[in-house]
Amino acid sequence: MLAEADVAQFRAELATAGIRVAVSHDSYLINLATPDERLRTRSARAFAGELTRCHALGIPWVVSHPGNYIDDRDAGLERNARGYAACLAAAPDDVGVLIEGTAGAGTALGSTFEELKALRDAMPAAVRARVGFCLDTAHLHAAGYDVAGAIDTVWDQFDRTVGLPLLKCLHLNDSKGARGSRLDRHQWIGEGEIGPEPFRRIMRDARFAAMIKIIETPKGDDPVRNDRRMLRRLRAYARANRRGAPTVGEA
Repeated sequence: MLAEADVAQFRAELATAGIRVAVSHDSYLINLATPDERLRTRSARAFAGELTRCHALGIPWVVSHPGNYIDDRDAGLERNARGYAACLAAAPDDVGVLIEGTAGAGTALGSTFEELKALRDAMPAAVRARVGFCLDTAHLHAAGYDVAGAIDTVWDQFDRTVGLPLLKCLHLNDSKGARGSRLDRHQWIGEGEIGPEPFRRIMRDARFAAMIKIIETPKGDDPVRNDRRMLRRLRAYARANRRGAPTVGEA
């Protein structure tokens, strides 16, 4: 349970910083797809707590990695969808979940657009409207999508399979791994295997002008300097884009 003073301070500092939209990210330990009932119960409790805290803080979305199915992919997907649905049904309706596409290592769900769609479709209509998606450029690259060479085609694929209006958030990261490697290793923007051009196209694409965008790039020995360097780079890429997109952040 969050203290009222902490909630008030968080909301006040968001306003002071000029951040109009914030999203949260759930714990990487949460696994709603696991066949282990005890772990699934604990994961559901933890995820429900994330939703409750976001309601208190005025955060509209929790970004969540799908779980690891461990035994059977279809069974895991059903468990994952059921867990999301139960937690959303019990939470205030001003908070939703953004399922994040994964790099696809091991038994992780959510590395394909088809699987992301299947997760959402498996939830009851009553909560489905509160479920959208977050895509990470490094994860897409690692999962085999041609982010480096044909980023517009990737968006077309997502639109045909899932629907672009359901994409609410982008994580902008370059990658240290090869395309299709399933290796989730982020790199500074424009300095990895993806390169600068796809990020220029994203930042100048009118469809994404007002979309929440977050960097999760390496921090090195000076996190503030490196984050500012990446943000300056993205802003330079966006110079040809229309102005007026909201400032955003991630709690």
